[in-house]
This record gives sequence, structure tokens and C-alpha cells, in this order.
Amino acid sequence: MKQAAFAIFAALFMLWSGIAAAQTFIQVEARPDLNGAQERARAYAGTLSDVNGFRMASGWYGIALGPYTEEQAITRLQQLRAQGVIPQDAFLAEATAYTQQFYPVGANALSGQTVPETPTLQGETATATPAAPEVAAQPEPVADPETPQQAYSTEAALSREEKFDLQRALQWFGYYDGAIDAAFGPGTRGSMAAWQESRGLDPTGVLTTMQRDMLTGEYRQVLASLGLGLRRDTVAGIEMELPLAMVAFDRYEPPFAHYTPINDSGVTVLMISQTGDEATLLGLYDIMQTLKIVPLEGERSRTANSFTLTGQNARIRSYTRAVLTGGAVKGFTLIWPQGEDRRYDVALKAMRDSFAPIPGTVLPDAYGDGALEQSVDLFSGLEIRSPESSRSGFFVDGQGMVLTTLSAVEGCGRITLDEVYEARIAAQDETLGLALLAPTSRLAPLGFARFQGGALRLQSEVAVSGYSYEGILSSPTLTYGTLADVRGLRGEDTMKRLALNATPGDAGGPVLDTSGAVLGMLLPEDNPEGKRLPEDVSFAADAAAIATFLSNSGYSAAASDAAAPMSGEDLAKHAANMTVLVSCWE
Repeated sequence: MKQAAFAIFAALFMLWSGIAAAQTFIQVEARPDLNGAQERARAYAGTLSDVNGFRMASGWYGIALGPYTEEQAITRLQQLRAQGVIPQDAFLAEATAYTQQFYPVGANALSGQTVPETPTLQGETATATPAAPEVAAQPEPVADPETPQQAYSTEAALSREEKFDLQRALQWFGYYDGAIDAAFGPGTRGSMAAWQESRGLDPTGVLTTMQRDMLTGEYRQVLASLGLGLRRDTVAGIEMELPLAMVAFDRYEPPFAHYTPINDSGVTVLMISQTGDEATLLGLYDIMQTLKIVPLEGERSRTANSFTLTGQNARIRSYTRAVLTGGAVKGFTLIWPQGEDRRYDVALKAMRDSFAPIPGTVLPDAYGDGALEQSVDLFSGLEIRSPESSRSGFFVDGQGMVLTTLSAVEGCGRITLDEVYEARIAAQDETLGLALLAPTSRLAPLGFARFQGGALRLQSEVAVSGYSYEGILSSPTLTYGTLADVRGLRGEDTMKRLALNATPGDAGGPVLDTSGAVLGMLLPEDNPEGKRLPEDVSFAADAAAIATFLSNSGYSAAASDAAAPMSGEDLAKHAANMTVLVSCWE
């Protein structure tokens, strides 16, 4: 009797599957996050009358029109493409591609009902009243042929790997967060009951054969969407599983083999392969952290023969692992779009578990016929993280406090000194345009500013120390000029006018006399009322005004007792010891 009931259920299930497969949709877009998909569905619904939103087996959220018969869908796709109201890459999709409908709320477009023969755009007037669509008969629910007692028996016959799969599937769908150990204790039982309850089933805590097939079947659809498969790269000398439905080999740019996104996946994989030793490994560890594909937020770990980097931001997650093996550095990087965490976890685990260097094979330092494009902004084809802007600053005490122009650091998400040390704004003066920066870790600069307190002689020689090229050169440069006036153009006694050709990168740098004493800080170019000043006109915040600002902020300005002029070489070295690159990051 139980076998007969199960046969009836199977036949009805196949019938219902056939009905669902007969429905055809036009998929116009897919999004990795529910909120984004809902916004896009509402946007399409403002123009089109038959918009639906479904969760897909891949975990993404699809926006689709329909359902139609196949003939209707083909005609409708051609019409809408011609009218330009849907993307040209929209395509036909069967109902089996979708699981649960999220838009419109409460709708069920997967019920077997198709739209009228001539669907309309919003605002169109239909020329004829379509016939009422036929609604497919839905099968009556059939009781599961297994009792809980029988389910325990069939469960006991499962292999260890089959039990692993059940726990992985429960974990994937968010019901289980314990160890994958094939031990069905209270945690696993509770997760099974939660899954059953979510499906409207009796939450017994033990899955029947049919329920296990349902759960693992859904999980296998996820794996199928990844296309995990073994890739043996005989040039890079690495064998590992890759999500081949999401990436494909593109090129070699030592030390990387680039596998770039396909099917709009947004996923990238880099195989790392380079001849080298411990110094090579540690050098790569430092370089990788400067790349945009390794976000700042994440854990870092390093040993003498391996390193791991993780990172995430609003756009991506990434994982990098490299090891020193057989005189070579081998590893990989996985870059994944945000909002796809579960599939990321599955792919990453498969890649880590399967990673295997091929002994004796390593990517050559130079590969291919043509030379690689060289750029200070790129490393082997990958974009180096760069600041929004860089200006100059200088140390004002032995603890590493830095003075710079306020415009260099306003609104920055992150501030660095010499692109290495983090800093924060400790004090600021909007009127004078000054900002005092405190490093987050204590620094011991080679030198710091000592300010000139005596009378100044007009037309005396001065020099600005600054990063004229905003960090492209590793050291500051000196730009020479003369002191044109001890006041601003409107008589301001808090600034000095200089006859000097400065660049935007020099702003915030110290202005020194020939003895090395600091006369002030170079201010950024400012053209009030749209006036354009001569190129050799610059302004500096006065040393006395700076001293007052430092005192009000709880710091003291050191006075200079130097009198004799320095040689040009000594002045450049003296200035470089106190000047620092100040960078503003988004």
C-alpha cells in the first residue's frame, strides 16, 4: 500500500513538474541582493504590466516577465527588445529556474497560469479582450510514505559522506551552524526540524527519504550553479577546483594566472606562481595589501613559509593564500561580489581543500611575446589602491604630530602618513586652514620643525619642502623662491606672500629660510572671487599664527636658534627629515 501511494505521489510530482516546465518567462535582470532586486522589479513595473521577482536556485534574485507559453515569450521578447524597454541580453527562462516569488508580494506566477495573449505596457490600451487563461489543475498533496521510525532506519543506512552532504545542505540554507562531522546530535536534529517547519512539514527532527532527496537536490542545484571542477594549469603549476561556471582563463601576467568573470558572475580567481624564497613570499605579502582586490578590512596572518589575507568592503570579499614550496611561491586569490556569502563559502572551501602545487612547474618571470604594460598604478594587470589625493605636511615635535593644510584631510575616510601610518585629526583651524594630525601609533621622526621667531628680510631666499608630484617620487623636493611680503594681499598678518612656483602637492609643506628655520606652512592655491593670480604667487601661514594654533591645541612650537646658512645639500636633507606625505583615502 505504501509503495502504491509513493508511486501515485511520484506520478503526480512528474505531472506537476511538466506543467511548471511548460511555463516560459523572459528574464530581464538578476541581482545578488533582495533589496536591490525589489527596487529593480518596481522600476520595471512602472513600465511593464507582467513583472515578477523570483529567488533563483543560485541564490540570486531574478526579475522576469510572464509567464507565457513559449510562442508568446518569443514574440514578446522580440517586441520589447525592439521597443528598447528591456535589455538586449534578456533571455527566455523556464519556470524551473526559479524557486520562491518575492514580487509582487503574495503573487504566485509559478502556479501554471500564463498571461493573456497580448500583454501590455503600462498606459497602453488593449485592442481586444483576451480570453481567460486556462489554469492547470494542481495535484492533491500526498502523504509521505515513510513514518519517522522508518526514517530513522533509512537514515542509519546512509554513508558518512551522505551525512556530510545533509549537514552541508542544512548549513548552506542557514539552518545549521555546527561542525560538519556526520554526527546527528541535538544541533543537527534541531536544524532538520527547522527546515521541515519552513517547508510546512511535521518538524520531527528526522528527515524521510523524500525529504532528504528534496534538501540535497536543492543543494546540488547550488553546486551546479558554481560549476565546481578540477582545473590543472600546467603553466602556473597549480591544480585545484574552480567555479568554472563563473570564471574562465584569460591570460598570464606573472606572478598571476588570471581567471576572469563569465556569465556576469563578478567572480575573479588568480593563481599565484613565482620562483622565489622567503624574501619573495614576504615581498608579495606586502604588495598584495596595496591592491584594490584586497580590501583593508580583514584579517592578515604571516609565517616564514606562508601568508593569508582576507578582506571585504561594500563591493567585494577576497581571500588570498600563498605558501613557499619547492623553491617557488604558489597560491591563489578569490574575489567575490558582496551579497553572495553562502556560495562564496562553498567555493572557497572547495578551492582550499583541492589546492595542490605541481612540483617542478612555475610561471616564468616573463611570459608571452609582448611586454606587459608598465604603470605605477598597476601590478601585473591589477590596480594598486591609491589615495584620493596626497599633499605635504611636516612634523612639529618628536612624538610624530604633523601639521598640514586642512583642505588635505577634510572629509577623508582614512588619513595616512607616508602611506603607511594611520593618523587622525587632533585639532583644526578653519580660518587659518590648519590641521594637526596625530598618528595612531607613536612615531619617532628623524627631525621636526623649529620655527623662526625673528624679523624677516624681504626678498630673502626661502624654500618649500613638499611632495610636488603627490607621492610619485619617494622623497620630497625643494622649491626655491623669495619672501615677497610679510603680509597677505589684503594686509593679513597671519600669512606671508612668496614669489615661488609651487604645485598642489606642495601645499602643507614647511617654508624654510637658508638656515633651516621654518617660517610658515605653504597654503593651497586659493583664487577668491574667481581671480587668477600670477603663477609665481604663493602664500604661507605665518610661524607666529602656527605657534598660537599649536599652543591652543596643547602643544608647543620649538624655536630655532640657527643663524648660519646651510649648504643646498644639507638644507635638502634637513627638510626631508621633517617633511611627510599626507594622503587622503575614500
